[in-house]
Amino acid sequence: MPSADVARSSHPESTMQKSTWWAPAGLVLLSLVPAIAGAARFAEVAGGAKVTPENARFLAAPIAILLHIGSVIPFSVLGAFQLASAFRRKHPRWHRAAGRALVPAGLMVAISGLWMTLTFPWPPGDGVVLYFERLVFGSAMLVSMLLGVRALVRRRFDEHGDWMIRAYAIGMGAGTQAFTHLPWFLFVDKHPGETPRAVMMGLAWVINLLVAEWLIRRSAVGFSAKMSPVQMTALAPPTP
Repeated sequence: MPSADVARSSHPESTMQKSTWWAPAGLVLLSLVPAIAGAARFAEVAGGAKVTPENARFLAAPIAILLHIGSVIPFSVLGAFQLASAFRRKHPRWHRAAGRALVPAGLMVAISGLWMTLTFPWPPGDGVVLYFERLVFGSAMLVSMLLGVRALVRRRFDEHGDWMIRAYAIGMGAGTQAFTHLPWFLFVDKHPGETPRAVMMGLAWVINLLVAEWLIRRSAVGFSAKMSPVQMTALAPPTP
């Protein structure tokens, strides 16, 4: 009878594929939070709902919110599968085709988000701190998308992937924000003031970016560990 270690090593590809699918599966579930909320808001705005204090700013200028929702749903759902390395290697054509749709979608997410931040009236609970947080992270997502595209044009594929991971992490802030708000909603009240709201919103973006940087560095270490000394020497910059 083979040992457990031998049995596991006999199916390394199957084990690797199973281990790489948990991340996109979790991201798809996380993306359902903004997707469901966005679909409800989309139907409300497109259907000409009755004006209320909560939706007045959207109904007064519907184009920005419709563009934002229409781009964030495909960006969040399709983007999750771009992080599945086994799937990406097995279906490179799908990766390229999805990327052609995700780049304009991601750019529109960032641009429309900044558009709404700069022009929409502040909803109850927002304040100066959250306003600047939206500007900072929205701008960071836009810059990350542009740097990712530039790296792709220059055929720097690792750098391209790093910047796209950062952009995706920022774009998925709405999903994480549901969880950073949950303890406050459960144990304090359902209407946080300006300071706690800014902390919870900002914390979600920071958490996502920290996870993104961890994934980027883990990927870089794993890539280097698989290289032979000859390959490492070939890729090293020349000494002066």
